[in-house]
Amino acid sequence: MPTQQIADGIPICSQLTGTGHSRLETGLGPTAVPHNSLDGARHHSGGPVRLGSRASRAVSQSRGSIPPSCIATRLFSRFNTNTGWVKVLQVVCPFTPIHNKMLRGAVKYAGSGPRLSSAVSSSSQRSGITRPPSCADTDRPKVLITGGLGQLGVGLAKLLRKRFGKDNVILSDIRKPPNHVYHSGPFIFSDVLDDKNLRETVVNNNISWLVHYSAVLPAVGESNVALAKEVNITGLHNILDIATEHGLRVFVPSAVGAFGPSSPRDPAPELCVQRPRTIDGVSKVHAELMGEYYHHRYALDFRCLRYPGIISADSQPRGGTTDYAVQIFHAAVKTGRFECNLRSDTRLPMMYIDDCLRATLEILEAPAESLLSRTYNINATSFTPRDLTEELQKALPDLKVTYSVDPVRQAIADGWPMALEDGNARRDWGWKHEYDLSELVRTMLSHIATGNRLAQAS
Repeated sequence: MPTQQIADGIPICSQLTGTGHSRLETGLGPTAVPHNSLDGARHHSGGPVRLGSRASRAVSQSRGSIPPSCIATRLFSRFNTNTGWVKVLQVVCPFTPIHNKMLRGAVKYAGSGPRLSSAVSSSSQRSGITRPPSCADTDRPKVLITGGLGQLGVGLAKLLRKRFGKDNVILSDIRKPPNHVYHSGPFIFSDVLDDKNLRETVVNNNISWLVHYSAVLPAVGESNVALAKEVNITGLHNILDIATEHGLRVFVPSAVGAFGPSSPRDPAPELCVQRPRTIDGVSKVHAELMGEYYHHRYALDFRCLRYPGIISADSQPRGGTTDYAVQIFHAAVKTGRFECNLRSDTRLPMMYIDDCLRATLEILEAPAESLLSRTYNINATSFTPRDLTEELQKALPDLKVTYSVDPVRQAIADGWPMALEDGNARRDWGWKHEYDLSELVRTMLSHIATGNRLAQAS
């Protein structure tokens, strides 16, 4: 096979293997890379091709700083974002006619002068890693939401479609959607445990942002730990690998459950001892740490928010610790009586769903250079069942609340923070909540009353 010598004496050649992969060989040893990442590169002939020292270093540094499945993608993006690099690569690895369009776009991108994607973090710059460019940096993003049929997925899709256009946001799940969700915008089947299916979805739809809501809920996870490990951990690994391979911006939510009994409680800072005691909490800490590792190691544009308890008039009880804060509204309007399964003095951080969705959009849109962290606390209000009851009784004075404490849920609540310290989010990307307790109660009662009138009319 012809071998070309680059300036620093590192031989480089490429060939197509019979397995749908290309093999890129340098003096540092062979590395398998996906054929679709190399985009049809052929071996070349002719005399020696000389590359400058910057290009030589790019080849040298790729080993050890980029996962094997991403070598070609990373190499291409480094040439793609610095003047002359793509043109040199065009000589070393000429593309097949099928891929001329991609090559022309790359040369055009590099021809306007030195550039560095705004989505490259300061830590990535220090480590010499450049994230592959995606349309998220220059155009409207194409967004995929996994686990999209939950309350947050449907709500976020609605918000993002208003922002970026109906066809630019794709909901996905493994369940059949209700008619109103199906007709509201693009919906596809996607299983996060099927990495081949997920890769096809990302490539075929030109995805640039990925919001990963697929997870086993806490109540289900404690009764089926094996399923929780598979979905919450293996599914996450698939998401991180595919996002890294294709240069995606990825959002993975965490929650107040990521903290444990030994964590500071009032408030819980972003960096502290966590050590949760539920599989849901353990998997959330795992997601935070893996995402941050991929960011620092491979320059993945990973973003994460620790959600407090989320309150919505449309959400259904799921056996969660904070369910009482939704159930009490419906009971107050319907019967005027409610039995709470937590102690009256159990203070937990809470947030109205509109604040939660807006925070998610804001961190997705935040310039990468403004993110001094990759996992942020967000907080809105904290209250006890007694506080909520007293606020409700201002509008519904006949409301009667009794207490029958569930020891399992109470033990979980006692291990959670009373509030989340979110000063970094407010400082770094301008987070600011809009709903305090009184506004939350007023809005919830209004939505429930409207929903009841619509139900009666139909």
